[in-house]
Amino acid sequence: MGFTNYTEAKSEEEELVSEEWKQMILSLPKERGWRTSHLYEYQGFWCQIAKIQAIANFQKHFQSFYSDVVLASIPKSGTTWLKALAFAVTNRDRFSVTSDSHPLLTSNPHDLVPFFEYKLYANNQTPCFSNFFSFDQRRLFGTHIPYPSLADSIKTSNCRIVYICRNPFDCFVSTWHFLGPLTSLSLEEAFEMFCQGIIGYGPFWEHMLGYWKESLERPEKGLFLMYEELKEDPLFHLKRLAKFLKCPFSLEEERSGVVEKIKKLCSFQNLKELEVNKKGKSIMSFENEKLFRKGEVGDWVNCLSPQMVERLSKVIDEKLGGSSLKFNVLPSNMDK
Repeated sequence: MGFTNYTEAKSEEEELVSEEWKQMILSLPKERGWRTSHLYEYQGFWCQIAKIQAIANFQKHFQSFYSDVVLASIPKSGTTWLKALAFAVTNRDRFSVTSDSHPLLTSNPHDLVPFFEYKLYANNQTPCFSNFFSFDQRRLFGTHIPYPSLADSIKTSNCRIVYICRNPFDCFVSTWHFLGPLTSLSLEEAFEMFCQGIIGYGPFWEHMLGYWKESLERPEKGLFLMYEELKEDPLFHLKRLAKFLKCPFSLEEERSGVVEKIKKLCSFQNLKELEVNKKGKSIMSFENEKLFRKGEVGDWVNCLSPQMVERLSKVIDEKLGGSSLKFNVLPSNMDK
């Protein structure tokens, strides 16, 4: 079954690309892909063939507003959760978090906060934003695109960027479970590619460092959230998120439990059990139910061998050791 899905994915990707783009892309450095035949090195990161065309269109056409919010991540780092949290926080004046008709109860977070590269600019289209989220005062977007390759209007405007970062061990394991049924790679082959940086939108260390450095240099523009810290103390970081997005919780909201209610509404278990998240495809090629597996911290201990742990630990130390970016959860701090 894995090989069949792998072949179907390859055909689907190639059909979405114009002949002109195919010729340009085929001249790029390439490596074996995870769920498609190849990943191509574009602007310093690895990407599937169809996404390159979408990213180029996005870079050329997207115009950012000062009130825009861009939610960024490398895949399988808490993207769906961040979208739900940001949507609930920024729209709480329009949609009560206790309402039975709240959009998060009837729509997948990826439909409410669309990806630039998977949705808005996919299939060689250029979206019209004249009626974009007419119910929303802020435009919320999602992306896996590395910081240097964002549209210039995003980098130069006063719009806000929120990045969620997950420790590489769990990031790899979550990616493997997500793409495993769609790939012909073995676990060991996929792991080695990950350690070499050959993963969609990777190398992972370059992706993380790009947004990390921006958050340090321009903290008023970039907020860097750690997945593990958000899991450990969601209420504290929800308040950070709201303040950063210029819609802080009032004392009355805190007293009445609004922050706690948003936490509950957007919790992994609640989102996973919603009927809307058990069917359909809000992201091209991926069923919604596959977006919710465990959402745990430290699940890598159930998947990686001691040799793998040592290998990835060395990569992290080499690539991130010289930066101030640190993870609270590393192998030496966890029970083996």
